[in-house]
Amino acid sequence: MQRAIAFILLLIPGICTALGIKWMRDMIFGRLSPLLPALWVQFIVGFLLFAGGLAFIGGFILYRDRKRNKVQQRFKRQPVQK
Repeated sequence: MQRAIAFILLLIPGICTALGIKWMRDMIFGRLSPLLPALWVQFIVGFLLFAGGLAFIGGFILYRDRKRNKVQQRFKRQPVQK
């Protein structure tokens, strides 16, 4: 069950990332999506979707690898000093 939830959590940002790439590509070829008012808006929204989805997936993988102690020393969390 946990694997299914993790898959769904990664599927949604993956779809957003793919949609962002599609909208940026369509802007280059001059094809406007009916959901957006202008080509430049389409590119900005596509870039934000792409960057946000990529950041979420990267953070998810980094969190999982930190938990399993499979990261390099520079990516490990430093203990909080008081």
